[in-house]
Amino acid sequence: MNKKILTALLFSSASVFAQNTKLQSDSMTMKMNEQNTIYVKAVFNKIDTLTLNFDTGTTELVLTNELMKNRLKTPVKLYNTPYELKLGNSVFKTKVYDAELTGHGTDGRFGWDLFSGKTVELNYDKELLVIHSTLPDYVKTDKGFSKSDLQFYQDLLLINGEIKQGKTINQDLFLFDTGYQRTAMLDQDLLAAGGFSSEKMEVIKKVIMRGAKGNEIPVITSKLQALTIGRFQLKNVPVQQTTTNKPLRDKNIHILGNEVLKRFNIFLDLQKNQVYLKPNRHYKDDYIDNRKLNNNKS
Repeated sequence: MNKKILTALLFSSASVFAQNTKLQSDSMTMKMNEQNTIYVKAVFNKIDTLTLNFDTGTTELVLTNELMKNRLKTPVKLYNTPYELKLGNSVFKTKVYDAELTGHGTDGRFGWDLFSGKTVELNYDKELLVIHSTLPDYVKTDKGFSKSDLQFYQDLLLINGEIKQGKTINQDLFLFDTGYQRTAMLDQDLLAAGGFSSEKMEVIKKVIMRGAKGNEIPVITSKLQALTIGRFQLKNVPVQQTTTNKPLRDKNIHILGNEVLKRFNIFLDLQKNQVYLKPNRHYKDDYIDNRKLNNNKS
């Protein structure tokens, strides 16, 4: 689980976006690896070309200690100094934070707040990340999309979701987190408060995960009968359950990760604080834990 950096929002509008009502868009290639990490190429401070994870569960820019110590040409002053970050043709100003770990195969991660006041599209079918000046009209009229409101916990994005096991159905807020590589992480205390029958879920495995600072997080993976986001329901989803060392210390919250989110083409409307989801070619992909379980049985 990546550390969430709770700071004031800081961004600058890219020159590519004219100050008028006409839709302006900036597209860049977005790749995804086997661990469900999505990443783009970026230029830091005009001289360093980096591979960065787009992590909606964080803000500003986070770079690994290894990168800054061994490979980065720019000497970085952490926490207070704004630096230029170029994504596609768009240029932003952002402060820099450090972390021990980040998404597989990346040099760091950048957060949703760079696009505050705009719309960001994650098109997994075309492998594109697109920055729009506003939500395209065709999204509003496409009945294939499901629209949900975004809510905020401090500066983190939340979305309503529903979990079901047997006759028990709970509706709660989930952290909308493309930086979390798995399906969903369910908070045990939140489950208990809702009378959720977590003991009835089939346990798949018990492991130790590591947070952004290398801290150990014991996690149980179990099979959830159904997970619903918007109007789309996913069945038999392997989900993680936290036991101790929760990712967020001061709030009990579920987390929705990219192994679920990658199944949708996404528009994050950060003007009206809404998200649009539409199933894509990954919608029926098998889950990583299911594949491992089936391989062990064969």
